[in-house]
Amino acid sequence: MPPEEREAIYDPATVHAMCCDYRAGLRGDRAADDADRAAGRRIACPALFAWSTRDDMVELYGDPLAIWREWADDVQGVPIESGHHMAEENPQALTTALRALLRR
Repeated sequence: MPPEEREAIYDPATVHAMCCDYRAGLRGDRAADDADRAAGRRIACPALFAWSTRDDMVELYGDPLAIWREWADDVQGVPIESGHHMAEENPQALTTALRALLRR
């Protein structure tokens, strides 16, 4: 783990922000998602879902693109060879995937 990351995870403000983000996903964000689904709203713009190959996304949820196809009209996906922190662990692959989406 890089020293900057280690320093951040021991900073109480960082830990608080991380917990707030997780809490929002279970409360307000979830309520907004449920309301959108009930209203039949979908993501209309092109979307990219990138997942880490050394994380447990596929193990926990199966085909990650199948989940997003329930929400988005035009979703592309790409596995990124990395652990949980793909932007830090494989920035080149993530950049390549993002550029491909933005060129569409």
